[in-house]
Amino acid sequence: MAGTQIRIAIFGANGGTGRLLTERCLAQGRQVTVLLRTPETFPFRDRVRVVEGNAFDSVAIEETLVGADAVFSALGAKSLKREDVLERAVPLIVRAMEVRGPKRLIALGSAGALPSSLDKQPAWRRWIVQNIVYNTFLKWPVASQISQWQTLSHSGLDWTMVMPPMLTNGAERGSYRVDGEALPRNSSRIARADVADFMMAQLGEVRWVRKGVYIGW
Repeated sequence: MAGTQIRIAIFGANGGTGRLLTERCLAQGRQVTVLLRTPETFPFRDRVRVVEGNAFDSVAIEETLVGADAVFSALGAKSLKREDVLERAVPLIVRAMEVRGPKRLIALGSAGALPSSLDKQPAWRRWIVQNIVYNTFLKWPVASQISQWQTLSHSGLDWTMVMPPMLTNGAERGSYRVDGEALPRNSSRIARADVADFMMAQLGEVRWVRKGVYIGW
């Protein structure tokens, strides 16, 4: 399907990964609608359809979805504090999509969303990441990702949850490892740009529909 035939709605468009997704959609000639709290800070605001509001407002969500053929969600915590962004927003987005469409949702997640995510790591790394990183420093962001997984996996949507380890703002490598069972062995980071490329590729991919997929260097 040609790029101009797929209209995209993006939630979390003004975040690091969301901006990359927007940029890629526009480069492919896609029509894009974004939901923004502060449109004036969004670098692509003159090239997209902007709905001003937030992802906790069901009316704004429904307006963002009008005419869309697929949805990207790059929502997530902006700090290590308890924010409950995904706990509050994702159920509203899912509900609106189930009622009004579209059915295709590609969401940015995290490798910490499932207890099996570390199954392919060496024992020492598994212990450190689970006990020091996930259970302590990233306690609240991980809890949010667990919530997102539960919401998506119980939905009637054609969802894909892309689950990287730590995201960096560095240059993309153009190559990465993908695994449907657990985070690739010794994978600890990946550039947002590579994740955005992978998420874009899922628009025409059915392999990971209704599944989570791990991605890392």
